[in-house]
Amino acid sequence: MDVDLIFKIAAVGILVAVLNQLLVRSGREEQAMMTTLAGLVVVMMILVQEISGLFQLIKTLFDL
Repeated sequence: MDVDLIFKIAAVGILVAVLNQLLVRSGREEQAMMTTLAGLVVVMMILVQEISGLFQLIKTLFDL
């Protein structure tokens, strides 16, 4: 596992947390929820790409 992946996920999490707090304090709870969901989707897409790469590596390794 690459350390860069952990930093990417942490950066997205910090950015989403800051945006969420700003939007909640300004009274825009709906946009805050949408921002949180968008951050979750971005992190899931990053993880799916990494898992796909892992499966490709296993497939190549075992010559399937």
